[in-house]
Amino acid sequence: MGEKHLVVQGATCLCNFGTSTDKVKVLTHKREYANDNGAEKKLIASTKDIGSTLEKNSFGSCAKQKNNPCVAVITEWTGFYELDTLSNGGKVLLEDSKATCPIGGSGCIKIIKHGQTAEMGKGAAQKAKQEVQSALNPMVDMDDLLDELPAVE
Repeated sequence: MGEKHLVVQGATCLCNFGTSTDKVKVLTHKREYANDNGAEKKLIASTKDIGSTLEKNSFGSCAKQKNNPCVAVITEWTGFYELDTLSNGGKVLLEDSKATCPIGGSGCIKIIKHGQTAEMGKGAAQKAKQEVQSALNPMVDMDDLLDELPAVE
């Protein structure tokens, strides 16, 4: 994989021993956002997001605990981006980062969806070939679309 995505709030995680998924909830800062023009929804997740930092704090039933309910507690993250530090002192999580749970062990929790979504911006629309866009979207007037898109890129 050439380019890895940053993990943001809402990223989906899965435990090797659980029966369901859960979503990352960033509780350690309110400053750095990714893929979010309004800077209000997609906080960047970091190595400081440990403890009970998932929406449900559960991956369903846990095979390591005889299928009793999982109580997810993240004790450590590995596979993070080491060259950047957020304002909270944490390192940025990447889509292939893994978390450790005291029950499941090292790297038992993986990220299956990084949480970012593609958004069309004015810069991307300007770079797009108009003849291709017209073939893909014949009902859309690209000039009108460019006028409506935000300038933030």
